[in-house]
Amino acid sequence: MEGKMSWTVADAVDYKGFPADRSKTGGWVPAALILGIEICERLSTMGIAVNLVTYLVGVMHLPSSTSANVVTDFMGTSFLLCLLGGFLADSFLGRYKTIAIFAAIQTLGTGALAIATKLPQLRPPPCHASASHTCKPANGFQMGILYVALYLIALGTGGLKSSVSGFGTDQFDDKDEKEKAQMTYFFNRFFFFISTGTLTAVTVLVYLQDEVGRSWSYGICSVSMFVAILIFLSGTKRYRYKKSRGSPIVQIFQVIVAAINKRKMELPYSVELLYEDTPEAQRIHHTDQFQFLDKAAIVAEGDFERNVVSAPNPWKLCSVTKVEEVKMMVGLLPVWATTIIFWTTYAQMITFSVEQASTMERSIGGFLIPAGSLTVFFVAAILITLAVYDRLIMPLWKKLKGKPGFTNLQRIAIGLVLSTLGMAVAALAEKKRLAVARTVGATTTTLPISVFMLIPQFFLVGAGEAFIYTGQLDFFITQSPKGMKTMSTGLFLTTLSLGFFVSSFLVSVVKKVTGSNDGQGWLADNINHGRLDCFYGLLAVLGVINFVLYLVFAVWYKPKNPKPALQMETIVNGSSAENKC
Repeated sequence: MEGKMSWTVADAVDYKGFPADRSKTGGWVPAALILGIEICERLSTMGIAVNLVTYLVGVMHLPSSTSANVVTDFMGTSFLLCLLGGFLADSFLGRYKTIAIFAAIQTLGTGALAIATKLPQLRPPPCHASASHTCKPANGFQMGILYVALYLIALGTGGLKSSVSGFGTDQFDDKDEKEKAQMTYFFNRFFFFISTGTLTAVTVLVYLQDEVGRSWSYGICSVSMFVAILIFLSGTKRYRYKKSRGSPIVQIFQVIVAAINKRKMELPYSVELLYEDTPEAQRIHHTDQFQFLDKAAIVAEGDFERNVVSAPNPWKLCSVTKVEEVKMMVGLLPVWATTIIFWTTYAQMITFSVEQASTMERSIGGFLIPAGSLTVFFVAAILITLAVYDRLIMPLWKKLKGKPGFTNLQRIAIGLVLSTLGMAVAALAEKKRLAVARTVGATTTTLPISVFMLIPQFFLVGAGEAFIYTGQLDFFITQSPKGMKTMSTGLFLTTLSLGFFVSSFLVSVVKKVTGSNDGQGWLADNINHGRLDCFYGLLAVLGVINFVLYLVFAVWYKPKNPKPALQMETIVNGSSAENKC
């Protein structure tokens, strides 16, 4: 019996619900099947996002500000729906079903987008805008079909992001040394596949969209995802499945509801009188922060279920440990709030910066670089920064300070500074571009100024992402309760989502405040007539203000459960990568 049990994985089952046989389930082969889904998701989402603004402006004839908001709303919704996908996976469906269902939804979305961009009835008639002629914009029906396709993709993306990496790590037993080493290899490949999918999207797919046709490009995405689903399903008998533990969102609401219901009660003179049923080894000691929440642990009449021994109603009474876990999550919120502005800056790289590129000289010899492909410099900046940090900065910092690199809060600070500098540089570059536009005429299709002038802003913001992404991921993982790692990752992803939504809000406000009836203002319908440099300058100023607030909150924050910091290399290659979307 003992020999038989040694061949099973303690916390995993096979597709029939029996203990997973180590020799027949899990390992690298099933994990590789899951990676196919991830590369297709990156291919679709990034291939659409980085070049969508040019389609909305050039084909659907929407104003530049409206086009930018469509893109940022799409990306923001994609990240926000990670919370929905994670909740469904944790509470009801499990990761396997969640991946299969949402991958199918994304396949339908990309297929619908291919059809929407192919049929002439679903777009306005082609025309070339001029000072005396305005093109007819897409009507409500045409935009409605486009929105349905985009938000099907967003829904599919959200579900996939929440479960793919986690289900991949489920295929390895971290209690087995051999499989733990294989898990590290999986993390490395996972990051490689993300990078491969993104690079392919911003180069090959964007080129196909501009030179062959968008419907072909989106059709390729749909077919590739369909094939990836078939490959994924073929491994059903080989996968290891872990039972859902329930969503931590429910626990948070239980603590809040219990505290509100007992808001008029006085806290006991000793914390020893608060309710605690957590095993000694797993308990979190009481803290004095956010004492209002402590009321959820006050024992009162009616808190225990009738005819059940030692089973309190979780909506009426919570243990001190559960309350402290919620306190830890609340303590993360100030730092969380001050990282949102970075992703607002990031949003400009795939919207207005791409639109800038579309008006500039992009030829190298006889080859015309697609405007959306300029984001390849963004991806390159991320990879270069990671390599320089791991190979040069970390060893040097360890030699000088005795520490293996910057702390998570320091990396977040560096990312915020770089993004603010990126916006300042972008403002200067745009001022130069507008000066050229005024000289040759704002209606000139291609301005005589090189698109490579935009590289510095892509590099600065890209390098900033390398620092802030790894810093945020490290911070939210190491400073969150053990039972809320998925929730903390979801909290991190909401900064991306809200960053895009804040971008949409700022664009709308600036458009309304500075705009005029003839479509002019800072964010004019034609950016050659606008003052995009002022908008970039506004973001730089907001970045400085936000950075000051961040410093205040970073100094105020006290680590609750100090752990060895997860450095960039660890996050890329090690245990934290399971939470990366």
